[in-house]
Amino acid sequence: MKQSLAYYIILLVIKLKGIKRDFSKVPIDFKKIRKEDVKLPNDRFFKKHILKTFKVSESLITEIGCVEKADKLLIFIHGGAFISGPTQHHWDTIKEIAKRTNYTIWMCDYPKAPENQIAKISENIDAIYSKALKNYQPNHIAIIGDSVGGTLATALTQRLKINKIELPAKLILVSPVMDASMSNPAIDSFEKLDPMLSRAGVLSAKKMCAGTMDLKDPMISPLYGDFEGFPETILFLSQNDIMYSDTKLAELKMKNANVNLEVIEGKNMPHIWPFLPVMKEAQDSLKEIIRRINTI
Repeated sequence: MKQSLAYYIILLVIKLKGIKRDFSKVPIDFKKIRKEDVKLPNDRFFKKHILKTFKVSESLITEIGCVEKADKLLIFIHGGAFISGPTQHHWDTIKEIAKRTNYTIWMCDYPKAPENQIAKISENIDAIYSKALKNYQPNHIAIIGDSVGGTLATALTQRLKINKIELPAKLILVSPVMDASMSNPAIDSFEKLDPMLSRAGVLSAKKMCAGTMDLKDPMISPLYGDFEGFPETILFLSQNDIMYSDTKLAELKMKNANVNLEVIEGKNMPHIWPFLPVMKEAQDSLKEIIRRINTI
């Protein structure tokens, strides 16, 4: 399939911004990357539709909604290599979802590495879900996560199963990072194709987040956890992404575990392509995400 003109424009913007260069540095310059963070948007839509902000443990939750007293919740766990975020593309995605669904949305700004490690971050994600269960029925909760947000959403679900806690109705995983060890030899071939990420910088960020924990611990690498009994899962894969090969392994494990799984592959697409602005391919995939959210 021929790519849109906007696809090539986005690739040029990514190159000019030096994103791959930033993700090639060891140690990764997390302070520079954080300059793109948008902790609270101030445009007209959000001024009108941010319902409230509140803390859960050490996480800031921004509650957004266009429907008064909605009985459905979307927990949005943003990516950012554990060291940064949320950024503008996360808020833009939330805006579109809020406009076109009858959900309340929780943007979860959780603690970041290197100041915090994965155990504390995971405790925060667990606390957020526990808070959600106090206000919503589990069959009315969906979770969406991009990149390491997908890591956190997947690992959360594995812990919920272990602890026999009711699961959300649906997971939507957008270019999730499934193996923090970055040890898959197939990554080398995708390094040349990926316009955004490099193994060196990503691995540096993961080591900052893991601390003394084994990088293959399921808390930070859910590929090594159990997928039995998972809820309905929609998996968006990016073909020009160093995470692709690990995500394909996770896809296989989910299929072997008989997960109700739908896989959508972005041909020639970069990491988290459904959330990239302007691009027609992103707009089309976001429409697909919204359609699936609306099936709960």
